[in-house]
Amino acid sequence: MPLAMNREVFITCAVTGSGATQDRSPHVPRSPEEIAKSAIAAARAGAAIVHCHVRDPETGAPSRDPKMFREVTDRIRDADTDVVLNLTAGMGGDMIFGDPERPLPLNEAGTDMAGATERVAHVAECLPEICTLDCGTMNFAEADYVMTNTPGMLQAMGAMMTELGVKPEIEAFDTGHLWYAKQLVKDGILESPALVQLCMGVPWGAPDDLNTFMAMVNNIPDDWTFSAFSLGRNQMAYVAAAVLAGGNVRVGLEDNLMLDRGVLAENWQLVERAREIIERMGARVIGPDEVRQRPGLVKRAPRG
Repeated sequence: MPLAMNREVFITCAVTGSGATQDRSPHVPRSPEEIAKSAIAAARAGAAIVHCHVRDPETGAPSRDPKMFREVTDRIRDADTDVVLNLTAGMGGDMIFGDPERPLPLNEAGTDMAGATERVAHVAECLPEICTLDCGTMNFAEADYVMTNTPGMLQAMGAMMTELGVKPEIEAFDTGHLWYAKQLVKDGILESPALVQLCMGVPWGAPDDLNTFMAMVNNIPDDWTFSAFSLGRNQMAYVAAAVLAGGNVRVGLEDNLMLDRGVLAENWQLVERAREIIERMGARVIGPDEVRQRPGLVKRAPRG
C-alpha cells in the first residue's frame, strides 16, 4: 500500500517501564514522586500521553502496588500541565520456567501470575483514560521468561476495561497479536475504533526491520489509531518511520536510555528530540485535548 504520512501526530512518553534498567541510568525514575515529575516534564516538552509503570522505590524492581499507581496518578492530575494518562496493565502475567530438563516448578523468584481482576485493580482505582492490553503470549528476551496473556485472560481483562470506560491500548508485539485484537473487537469485548501500539524489536517478537513493520501496519484496520516504537538506537528512526506510515510515536526511558552516543537521556529530552523530528518532517505535534477527541477518551477524576 502507498505511504500516507500522518500530518497531526501525538507523542507518547513511556516513562519508566518494568525492565532491568534501574541501575543503568540515574534518570530512570523509581518512586511515585520521581515517576510523576518525569511524566510532567515529558508533557511540558510535548508528550500528549504518558505511559506509566511503578517500581519499588528502594530497589527499582517492577511493582503492581495499587497505592503507588494511585500516588503517581494523583500527582500527575494535580499538576498544572495537562496530559493523557496511560497506565500499564501488563504486570501479573510473567512466567519463568526452570531448567530445560525440569521446567516445573516455575522459578518463584521471577514468576508473577495474577488473576484478571487483580491485574486490572489499579485501573479500576485510578480510572486513567488509557490502559495497556498486551494482546498475546510470547517468549521474552530474558532466558526462560514467557509473557503470558491467554485468550481467556484477554477476554476477561478487555471486558473489565470496556466496562470501566477506560480505552485499552492494544500492545502488539507480533502480527498474531493484531489478529487476536481484531477478534476481540469482532466478539464485542473491545470497542472499535481501537487504539494500537506496535512494539517493534522486542526479543522475541516482531523484529524492527521495515518489511515487518509495514506488515504490522497493513494489518491494522483503517479506522483504528496506531503508534509505534522500537528499542535502543532505533528509537528515533522509528519516530520518522511511524509518521511516514501514517501513525503516531512513542519514546521514553522504558525503551531507550540514550540521547546520543555516550549521553544518557531524560524523558523530556527524548520527547523534545522526537518533536523536532516530527516538525522537521512537516507534521504538527498535537496536544492532549486533541488526542482525547480522536479515540474517544474520557478524562475523569479517580474514585474517592
